[in-house]
Amino acid sequence: MLSKLPIEEFQAHRLAFFEQMPTNSVAIIPANSEVTRSNDTEFVFCQDKNFYYLTGFNEPDALLVLVKNDDSCESVLFCLAKDELQEVWHGRRIGQEKAVADYKVEQAFTSDEIDSYLPDYLDGKSQVFFPFANEALTHKVFAWIAQVKSTFRQGGKAPANLLDSADITNELRLIKSDNELALMRQANVISGNAHQRAMQKAAVGKFEYQVEAEILHEFARNGARHAAYGTIVAGGDNANILHYTNNSDVLNDNELLLIDAGGELDGYAADITRTFPVNGRFTQEQKAIYQLVLDAKNLAVNAIKPGMSFAKLNIITNEFLTKGLLDLGILTGDLATLIEEKKVKDYFIHGLGHWLGLDVHDVGDYHANAEREQHRAFKQGMVMTIEPGIYIPLSDMNVEQKWRGIGVRIEDNIAVTATGYENLTQDAPDTIDAIEALMAKANS
Repeated sequence: MLSKLPIEEFQAHRLAFFEQMPTNSVAIIPANSEVTRSNDTEFVFCQDKNFYYLTGFNEPDALLVLVKNDDSCESVLFCLAKDELQEVWHGRRIGQEKAVADYKVEQAFTSDEIDSYLPDYLDGKSQVFFPFANEALTHKVFAWIAQVKSTFRQGGKAPANLLDSADITNELRLIKSDNELALMRQANVISGNAHQRAMQKAAVGKFEYQVEAEILHEFARNGARHAAYGTIVAGGDNANILHYTNNSDVLNDNELLLIDAGGELDGYAADITRTFPVNGRFTQEQKAIYQLVLDAKNLAVNAIKPGMSFAKLNIITNEFLTKGLLDLGILTGDLATLIEEKKVKDYFIHGLGHWLGLDVHDVGDYHANAEREQHRAFKQGMVMTIEPGIYIPLSDMNVEQKWRGIGVRIEDNIAVTATGYENLTQDAPDTIDAIEALMAKANS
């Protein structure tokens, strides 16, 4: 099935990759293979994101070869052959003819022909790009190079320089095109509505997985057939487990429910977190923590513009949260000392955000220093999450009992514009009044 993005988008991605390649070089980008789940059943197939970024092609066991000569650039796709018997059992294949016609590559061959052709594509080239992290492909590349070297008496010349293709794709993927941004807006609309549905369906006595089912149903019925990552539905103290995905406990009265869930639309991820009261009404303590996190989130979002960085946002947000926790009596001592000693990290235990795109934790260098401060300046077209949180587990004996068991995270998806930002997460309520009103309406 063709992508919702126009095929010209993927051609543009390849062109941008070619522009980063020197003359007389070749790049080899593999697709993923299916992964066995148990015995003879497979996990739902997920394409290698770099391969998808350059092709829009969503079948397993394919390979993209990009060849840059003195006067030409050529895209060659190796993919599964048409096979009536296999297609009866496992589904239709695109085949070589439609690969050329629909995906706009210059040539297409069968996957079975990879080993026959690749030494020829490498012969005479000075550089070869491929993903170093792909161990299986790395072994094959060395085998193909060895095959070329074995023909040196006949004039064979293997590439002398091996370079990691991820260095190029990671940078290209960091800046989203208008088409990509439009798709990510749509993924956010679908995901935001799923969070609304979760708020409307949650109730005391239900199980976390029942709320998860509502979220996944809302994703799928609107075109996002799969979640972008393991959905977190964490009631009460479970919210203080950052990557809680068991989703197996019952929802209790007077507890909060933290949901971290985003749909994947045509490969692109949304990543939204909302926290709300199971019974529809925040307690005073829950309100205090929630409003502090919400204000911190809005403070960070409103500061986003070209030239800003996560390092600068962290300073702003951490100082704000430190003062807030001090005012509530959760932290004690001198404000300046607490800030200097980063005591806020006792309760805000993860980073402020991350890049977002084809992967939920998307690729792209943060320009972090030895202290893990992320100094990369934001540019138009970057998309990121902003997700402050405060986590006070039941086991924390350093605070008053009334605070224990509260875990709050609020997360939006933000695109950097020419002069500021665009908040893609418009459909998931985040104010106390809006959340309580929506839940009251659902229960009336």
